[in-house]
Amino acid sequence: MARRKRYLTATMPDGYVKTIGPTADPFTHYWRVVAVQENSKTEVFWGHARSLAEAKKKRAPLADAARIRGWKSFAFEIAELVETPA
Repeated sequence: MARRKRYLTATMPDGYVKTIGPTADPFTHYWRVVAVQENSKTEVFWGHARSLAEAKKKRAPLADAARIRGWKSFAFEIAELVETPA
């Protein structure tokens, strides 16, 4: 039997809203990295995870990424995904 597809929405602390779907995957959290480059431009990386622990693991390689990419700074954020109507 096929799993029901649904839309999932995360609201970040700055008010940014990200909706993914339709998906049948059991995602629970959305994460993003907002990095400021040496030239003051911003890069954003994001994804979703099947648990809070999985999302938190995305933070581990960021110090190396900052050094390699030459970021002046970065912010890592996680938000819970909630099911929303289509």
